[in-house]
Amino acid sequence: MIRCQTSCVISSQHKRKLRTIISCPTNDQLFASSALDGVVNLWQVHGRGSTANLLSSTDCLSSKHRRWPEDVAWHPEGNSLFSVYSADGGDSQVSVLNLNKGKEKMRVSFLEEKPHVKGIINNIIFMPWEDIQFVTGGSDHAVIMWSNKDGENSWKPKALHRSLHSSAVMGVAGLQHKKVVMSAGADKRIIGFDLLAQRAEYKHQIENKCMSVLPNPCDFNLFMVQTGTIERQLRLFDFRLRQTELHAFGWKQESSDSQSALINQAWSPDGLYITSGSVDPVIHIFDIRYNSHKPSQSIKAHQKRVFKAVWHHAVPLLISISSDLNIGLHKII
Repeated sequence: MIRCQTSCVISSQHKRKLRTIISCPTNDQLFASSALDGVVNLWQVHGRGSTANLLSSTDCLSSKHRRWPEDVAWHPEGNSLFSVYSADGGDSQVSVLNLNKGKEKMRVSFLEEKPHVKGIINNIIFMPWEDIQFVTGGSDHAVIMWSNKDGENSWKPKALHRSLHSSAVMGVAGLQHKKVVMSAGADKRIIGFDLLAQRAEYKHQIENKCMSVLPNPCDFNLFMVQTGTIERQLRLFDFRLRQTELHAFGWKQESSDSQSALINQAWSPDGLYITSGSVDPVIHIFDIRYNSHKPSQSIKAHQKRVFKAVWHHAVPLLISISSDLNIGLHKII
């Protein structure tokens, strides 16, 4: 069982509400945050998690309507950050922030392709495969695969499906051991689309909306889905078992607000624990080895709702973001 030992809170340097936080896949010291001010901040962790300092701030608002990034993903090689926006008004749908270019050069560029037809693009994630590809899911019910053919920004989209969901696609992910793209929607559906067979290999529907899907980093058949059901917010599934829920985790809410799609879960590197933010100012930690619906620990470290708490991959540390505009660094034992 893990326990939170100490916590440090620093200002996020953002002027408006935080949206997401992601760790660099190639450098354990780096993480990035984005917010409704349209700025993406790059941070460096120091002293085994005792503090973090701001390395850079970049305006990543969309080119036409100046929209903030809805979601951000780190390129697997660690040299760039990809952001998604909205399909409305002919605006740019994907931007690329090149971290190798200096401030004197144009660091943010926008992809020309615009495959989503309307609404917000809710999620972007790179696939865990040898070929570098990323997938986006949007409010237009579509799941789009992007592949790089001929250079830095020559990403070409292909619609995997546009009608398997009857409402907004809220979360997408790739399974590590299969060429399968998982998607979770506000229509309560969970879809596993097989790229080789070009069909849905996995289909499941629950009683409430799905807001994200996250495969386990160690047991490649397991994945967690975040739902809108109070006290059963997290659902554990096995890809091999159709129509079967392995376990449900959750918590009571002090706030009367429904579960927000901005609140997301994160796996520990060993795949045994999962964290979730909350509409309350709390980080919940669950141990999936135990048949307990309640958190094994809840960390009170912010003044307002917690959106996400990600695990550091090299030191025992949780990094959290909150609508109080602060970033929390929580050492764990």
